[in-house]
Amino acid sequence: MSSAPILELDAVTLTYGSGATAFQALRGISLAIQPGELTLLMGPSGSGKTTLLQVMGCLLRASTGRVRLFGESLETADMETLTAKRLHHFGFVFQHYNLFPTLRAWENVAIALDLKGVPRARQRDEACVLLERLGLADRATHFPAELSGGQKQRVAIARALAGSPEIVLADEPTAALDGQTGRGVAATLHELAHRDGRAVVVVSHDPRVEPFSDRVLHLEDGCLSQDRRPAGNPS
Repeated sequence: MSSAPILELDAVTLTYGSGATAFQALRGISLAIQPGELTLLMGPSGSGKTTLLQVMGCLLRASTGRVRLFGESLETADMETLTAKRLHHFGFVFQHYNLFPTLRAWENVAIALDLKGVPRARQRDEACVLLERLGLADRATHFPAELSGGQKQRVAIARALAGSPEIVLADEPTAALDGQTGRGVAATLHELAHRDGRAVVVVSHDPRVEPFSDRVLHLEDGCLSQDRRPAGNPS
């Protein structure tokens, strides 16, 4: 594992609203995310997990504190710069897949390749390579309605890998899946970290993800209450 963090947060806060209605969702979060690890963010509903993930992924700007990506501070970056960082360095996986129902599996992946500037002539081949890696070579021409929940989530992971982002952020990726399928998705995310050297951060309430995690962060009321490394993960 590299000793240099890929993503760092230093005393980050985020406040929604102002005055009497202000709500502080994050309260002085400091942490460093390493490549080659799956980091799990856990905590009760409303603890700030998804907000923290969005700050990490340049979807939300911190109210105070510092966010550094590859050592570069982002607090003064304009929206155009943040959008470019998000596009080229991050892949996102969501609980409800966010697939386009009228597009085939490979076309759902190709959308991300198109956004990242891959020539159209190469998009289908590259999308199919990603789907094949995730065990979906025979589902490339299927529509989402023809796929199981686990297959849809693996298409979403393939889309997140388009353009080879260094960081994969997943928000409740196993919540809608049965036990065996959820463990399979967790194992896939673990493999992305360990085999590819990506930084993978997963927000989840799902205890099935923990055995595949290198590091577990617990949030409580917007604060980092625990940072531990579980024994016996499958690395």
